[in-house]
Amino acid sequence: MIHSSRFQPPWWARNPHLQTILARTLHRTRQLYQNERLELPDGDFVDLAWATPLQSKQAPLVVLFHGLEGCVQSHYVQGMMAALHGRGWQPVLMHFRGCSGEPNRLLRAYHSGAIEDPAFVLQVLRRRFPGRPMAAIGYSLGGNMLVNYLASHRRNPLCAAVVVSAPLQLAACADRIGQGLSRLYQRYLLGRMKHNWQRRLARHRHSALASSVTNLARVNSLRAFDDHITAPLHGFADADDYYRRCSGLPKLADIITPTLVLHAADDPFMTDAVIPEADALPPAITYELSRHGGHVGFMQGRPWRPRYWLEQRVPAWLEHHWPPTQETP
Repeated sequence: MIHSSRFQPPWWARNPHLQTILARTLHRTRQLYQNERLELPDGDFVDLAWATPLQSKQAPLVVLFHGLEGCVQSHYVQGMMAALHGRGWQPVLMHFRGCSGEPNRLLRAYHSGAIEDPAFVLQVLRRRFPGRPMAAIGYSLGGNMLVNYLASHRRNPLCAAVVVSAPLQLAACADRIGQGLSRLYQRYLLGRMKHNWQRRLARHRHSALASSVTNLARVNSLRAFDDHITAPLHGFADADDYYRRCSGLPKLADIITPTLVLHAADDPFMTDAVIPEADALPPAITYELSRHGGHVGFMQGRPWRPRYWLEQRVPAWLEHHWPPTQETP
C-alpha cells in the first residue's frame, strides 16, 4: 500500500530544485566522528565514520549508506547522524569504495547494485556486536543498493531499514537527469565521477579498461559513464544491462525486513517510473509518497531557520522497530 506522506513544504520551498539545492546549502548541522578502516576480503578497504562520542555498546546501531559521490560530509549524512546520536543511538556511515577521500586500491569501485561490501560490513558489525539492535538507512544510490541487499539477503542482521529518494528504475532516472534543469545535477555529479575515476586510473594505467577509455571528455552523461566505465568495470554488458539487473523496483516484492521507503513525486532526478504499483508491495514495506520534497530535501520551517523533516520522520519510525525489550531514550 502507498501512503500519503505527512510532509508539507513551506511556501518558500515548494519548487523541487529549491528543496534539492537549498537543503544542501542551508544545512549547518555538524556531527563529530572518528574513522575506522575496514579491510575487505579482496584486498581493498572501506572507511567507516563513527559518530562520537561513542555510545554504549547496548545502544541501537544505525548504518548509513550515502548517495552517488557522497561521503560523511554530505549534508544529509551530517544531519541524520546528529539526529540519531541525539537520541542516544550509534550512527556509523559506510563509505563506498573511493568516497572517503582516498582512492581505493583496486580499479573496481561501487555502483547501485554492488551489495558485497555492505553485506560484509554488516556481517562484521553483527559479529562485533552480537546482541545490538541494528538498522540501516540508504540515500539515493545507497537506497537502491539497500533494496538490492534486502531482496538478496532476506535473512539479515537488520531490525529495520529506511530507503530515501532512491532511483529504483535506473534507466528512467539516467534519462531524466539529462533533461531540463536536471542537467545541472548531472554536470556536477559527472565532474566528480570523472575526477575520481582519473585518480583510480593513476594507480592502474596499464589496465585493459584504462586503455579503452581514451577520451573521457566525450563521456558527457551519466548513461555514457555507466556504458563506458561502470558496466565493463563490474561485469555488465552495457549500461542497459546494468540498469536492468540492478534496478530495485522489481525487487521490492522480495523484501521481508520492515522497510520504510520515502519518495517525493517531484524529485528532479526521477520520473514516476520509480513509483511502484501499490499491489506490488509486500507487507514488510511502508511506502510514503509526498507531492513535494525534491531529492533528499524535505525542508520545512523558515528560510533562516529550516527544519529537515527526514531527521524527524526516520528516527520516529525506527524507534517503533527496535526489539520490544530494548530500552531507547
